[in-house]
Amino acid sequence: MLNEQTRSKLLAMKLNGIAEAYEEQRTQSRAAELPFEDRLALLVERQWLWKESRSLAARLTYAQLKESACIEDVDFREARGLKRAVLDQLSTGDWVKYHQTVIVTGPTGTGKTFLACALAQKACREGYRAIYFYAPKLVRELALAQADGSLSKLLKKIAKAQLLVVDDWGMAKLDEQRYRDFLEILDDRQGSGATLITSQFPVNAWHETIPDPTVADAILDRLIHNAHRIELKGESMRKRKVKGT
Repeated sequence: MLNEQTRSKLLAMKLNGIAEAYEEQRTQSRAAELPFEDRLALLVERQWLWKESRSLAARLTYAQLKESACIEDVDFREARGLKRAVLDQLSTGDWVKYHQTVIVTGPTGTGKTFLACALAQKACREGYRAIYFYAPKLVRELALAQADGSLSKLLKKIAKAQLLVVDDWGMAKLDEQRYRDFLEILDDRQGSGATLITSQFPVNAWHETIPDPTVADAILDRLIHNAHRIELKGESMRKRKVKGT
């Protein structure tokens, strides 16, 4: 009876990890042979793991990544210009910590989205809050938010994310206001957030896609300066999978 009361109180205090480990220790005769300090350490470790697992799940739910990708699953066998040393450096998460930018470019099907989601997932595992947008969808959400008066709320939500992922930049033609909105997003992130951009278009072609040269200069200055750049190449990986190669 006392054991059940203890377990109920642990659950009431949301110490589910300790409650689970406590139940296990009660049913394992060898656990009783351990010193009190060791048993307590095992309980605390289980609670810490339980809390970390729940926090990670919440961050991944918030991020809404397009693909369930892990950095450990990135394929280096394809001759597509992806260097292991570069990815190992980015895997540490320091680029997120120091509010830097990663730009991934390359033809369709070369794995840009998978790589972006893998880096974002790793950032979530490191404790950072990320948020993912398919670029055309971000444009639509900005336009809708401006129409219904919630633009300020949306911009604040994006600004709070420690990592912003914008996938397939350049796919949709924007009006000048949307480019100015995007510039405001980048301004809000200066010194406070990291940004990851993927695009089918090479960086040197981005300027001509933005109607206002002044806005174009400002956007590119904020994105390209000291950015980590990954240029993927080669045939579409989707086509290779279909071929079975």
